Parts: sequence; structure tokens; C-alpha cells
Amino acid sequence: MRLADAAVGDALPTSTVTITRADLVRYAGASGDLNPIHWNERTAVDAGLPGVIAHGMFTMALAARHVADWAGDPTAVTAFSTRFTKPVVVPDDEAGAAVELGGKVTARDDDGVLTVSVTAKADGKGVLGKAVATVRP
Repeated sequence: MRLADAAVGDALPTSTVTITRADLVRYAGASGDLNPIHWNERTAVDAGLPGVIAHGMFTMALAARHVADWAGDPTAVTAFSTRFTKPVVVPDDEAGAAVELGGKVTARDDDGVLTVSVTAKADGKGVLGKAVATVRP
């Protein structure tokens, strides 16, 4: 489906992104968020988490990139908002954690600007809540 032809109710294609511990280290360095819950198992568990978790903003960025890839232009995504509802636990192995991304067009205004409800799931459970992107044609 071309962006210009997108209509209310159209689903975005789905994709799965893998997050590894190495990705978390790279994101920590790039973002400056060096909180050890994102790389140290003992610290994460001591904080009451089930293990090392992905940065919420990293997960959000992956979801926003999914929409931008669908739009064919990263500058087409003019707004993105979400709530972090469940952490993505990233195991210390080669497989990492799989995040399934998708979405659905929920509105189109007179100028063709789209509102997209975005989904992100890990282990079959939503990790982002009320994720909404605004996409210009």
C-alpha cells in the first residue's frame, strides 16, 4: 500500500525486530542512559525486574522507525507518542528479545495527514500503550 492511498482501517505490514544485549550497550552509549538495569543482570533483578530490560526510548524508536519505513520517508512522521506498559526483557544470549511491530491507520484528515495506532509486542504482550504516530503525505 502506498502512503498516498492509505485509508482508515488499513493495516501496516508487520515486522519483527531483535534486540540483543549488544544493542542495549550501543544505545546506552549513544543516548547517555547508562542505567545498569539495561546491561547488568544483578542490578536489574535487585531493582525488582525479571532481568535486563531494553530502554523504553529504544523500544519507542524501533516502533517509530517501523512507521517511518512504511511511510518511505523518516521526515513523514511528524509526531509520535506512547506510554511504556511492559518492559522488554533481553536475555544474555545470541537470540535476544523479539519485538513484533505493526499498526493501523485510524484517521485521515482533509490534508491527507494520517493518524496511525502502533503496536509493539514482546512475548505476545504489548510493551507500548496508546502508541500513536502522525504521518504526513
